[in-house]
Amino acid sequence: MTSQPSSPLPSSVEQNPDYKTLLESTRAIPWKIDWATMQFAYIGPQIEPLLGWTTESWISAQDWAARIHEEDRERVVNFCIGQSKQGVDHEADYRALTADGRYVWIRDVVHVLRNAAGETEALIGFMFDISERKKTEEALVALQRRLEEYSFKDGLTGVANRRMFDTVLAREWSQAQRSQQPLSLILLDIDFFKQYNDHYGHVQGDECLKQVATALTGAAVRPRDFLARFGGEEFVFVLPETDKAGARRIAERCRAVIQQQQIVHARSTVGPFLTISLGVGTVVPAQADRAVDFVARVDQWLYRAKQGGRDRIASGEG
Repeated sequence: MTSQPSSPLPSSVEQNPDYKTLLESTRAIPWKIDWATMQFAYIGPQIEPLLGWTTESWISAQDWAARIHEEDRERVVNFCIGQSKQGVDHEADYRALTADGRYVWIRDVVHVLRNAAGETEALIGFMFDISERKKTEEALVALQRRLEEYSFKDGLTGVANRRMFDTVLAREWSQAQRSQQPLSLILLDIDFFKQYNDHYGHVQGDECLKQVATALTGAAVRPRDFLARFGGEEFVFVLPETDKAGARRIAERCRAVIQQQQIVHARSTVGPFLTISLGVGTVVPAQADRAVDFVARVDQWLYRAKQGGRDRIASGEG
């Protein structure tokens, strides 16, 4: 094995045993690499308790690269080499392999030493264990994602809320304008829901809404099919690249899954169980068309379904 030369520090400093002791007692891990040979001239003894690899095993930059997580390796190595060639000090975060097969998050802070001609001569730096910091960062990112998810989710039913519907419809509307593919919308309303609430109470009414939302979730199964609570007892489906016949089939499926629930509704004039009315619209939007006008037209079809006796589907195009 190649023995490790003394220190990355200037000789005037490395001769001071107190300073060297202080350096090697810190949690940061000092190191030095000779640029011409890409060999380690030094690595601090703190590396062994952190990663488990002995100081003698750090012979070349290849050993360093081989101990970087495969998902981080190419990015980190290319970045560090590029910055070092340009003589630019830099930092890099990555997961380092331990001798027992685990990974530890490391931050490498690198200073590039250059000769009188400005050419890179050596790299010196410190490795820091940032595992706890990364855990905190990841927890904060996860929390942020949950908060974002909650902001687009209906708090009662768990499906998307009106805010998310507006976002998705705007996106799919623009896509349909570009592709000139049909876009369909289903607006549905629980029949006589006010009477249901008055008779069974708002707590049971909330449970009813949850049950309806859960049942509707399985009515459209393609990845881009989208369900949201539109407001109150109304729900809405956005169905990209779906023609009138396809949207009608999904609407019929919605009716069927609600019928299968057999939610007793003593105050309904339609029948003994809860039912829904649905308005279905399909459009291939022109550039001048507006999504808000399309939603209004589909709402008119829903109104026709309710005026026609409820527990039915009314549909149209344009």
